[in-house]
Amino acid sequence: MSYLSALGHMLLWGVSALAYVETQKSAQREHALSMQNRAKLSLTGVVDVNGFDESLIALSTSLGPLMIRGEQLHIDRIDLGAGELEVRGKLRELSYEEPAAEGGFWSRLFG
Repeated sequence: MSYLSALGHMLLWGVSALAYVETQKSAQREHALSMQNRAKLSLTGVVDVNGFDESLIALSTSLGPLMIRGEQLHIDRIDLGAGELEVRGKLRELSYEEPAAEGGFWSRLFG
């Protein structure tokens, strides 16, 4: 098998297989929250940290995007391989962002 043929084979089969495995890993990861006195938050099922500052931490979890709002927020511990994260600060709000509905008004109404 030539190099180009092998490369083409990997591109056709390898990339899609890797994407499938990554999708299954995030879908199977359990998501849980534990808060102590609105000052410490422990999470599992964290896939990625999309952004953060002292008032907002934006996460991707196995159950969708999660926004953590508060004051003096900082990440104490992060292990994305295990899907774990610990946050400290004055926690004010946790909100999950729902995916936008696809299609037009009529397709959502009668869909």
